[in-house]
Amino acid sequence: MNGIKTSPFWSTGIDQLKAYVPGEQPQTDGWVKLNTNECPYPPSLRALQAIRDGVNEKLRLYPDPNGTALKGAIATHFGLGADQVFLGNGSDEVLGHAFMGLLKHALPILYPDISYSFYPVWCGLYGIDYTQVPLTAGFEVDVADYKVPNGGIVLPNPNAPTGIALPLSQLRELLEHNRGSVVIIDEAYVDFGAESAVKLIPDFENLLVVHTLSKSRALAGLRVGYALGHPVLIEALARVKDSFNSYPLDRLALAGAQVAIEDNTYFEKITQAVIHSRDWLTTELARLGFETLPSSANFIFTRHPLHSAAGLLARLRDKKILVRYFAKPRIDDHLRISIGTQPECEALVAALQHILPLHNATNPEASV
Repeated sequence: MNGIKTSPFWSTGIDQLKAYVPGEQPQTDGWVKLNTNECPYPPSLRALQAIRDGVNEKLRLYPDPNGTALKGAIATHFGLGADQVFLGNGSDEVLGHAFMGLLKHALPILYPDISYSFYPVWCGLYGIDYTQVPLTAGFEVDVADYKVPNGGIVLPNPNAPTGIALPLSQLRELLEHNRGSVVIIDEAYVDFGAESAVKLIPDFENLLVVHTLSKSRALAGLRVGYALGHPVLIEALARVKDSFNSYPLDRLALAGAQVAIEDNTYFEKITQAVIHSRDWLTTELARLGFETLPSSANFIFTRHPLHSAAGLLARLRDKKILVRYFAKPRIDDHLRISIGTQPECEALVAALQHILPLHNATNPEASV
């Protein structure tokens, strides 16, 4: 940021917006990057070839505004109709359209107090009233806390940054008690061990499930997301989209995403590799004294009872290892660590093995 606080040229209220702060993207090489939950493995070779094939003279033409072929591939994958699929420029855009098109009502919407930090940004941008529902002492969502009048519910499952997932039975209970409002399940990380709510769509016309190709499909740089739900919900998103940007996905994104969805063999290979490294890393961190929440995501949320998270963050950065830290109540003693390749996870453990004794020597108050 350049330090500008406000300007008479700005629209009313812009100076009050608290924008989302993305994770650091280093501009030099040599970093072990475990801070933004990207896939540590390259995209499907088939998807890359589809993108290369798309670099041709047709780039002079606008892409398909409906993304017909990609919608068809997604619908086939989930056993839904194409009219139950909405496409957007990353799941953030899809969620932003959902906040605008489905969640502006008289009653406040509900979402967890520890959750994806873009949710309050959209509420501020669109003037949506909201209530943050506290997680339990164990950082879990208690669906009983959402059995109150509301203008909509947004839940990441697995939650971020905790990584904890709700089982399908609890999601069904949540939906049964909130048939009069839209329930959005943000499933950015669902492919790493959680149960998807997509199978509940036929039973609940108020359910919208949001996915991204940034994590399990290794296409964060392509910016493709989608939503699944009843056609009446999809129509609302389409109206917002077409009032904002009729062509959110370019020709290359549409081509690569379609093949990535279809290449299930590669998808299974890389998600299983991430799960294996996540479990290995959790075990190794426990040997070093870390306490890690059970994760169904491609990251872990962990703390060391004898060392400050901010201090560990800084020392890891000195070793060119990036992890994520949130200076917020209840979680400012935790680090969120994205799962890298197995060698990257081993490099993290080796660095911590060196850092922890050094941290004790230079920060005696950090130890008990």
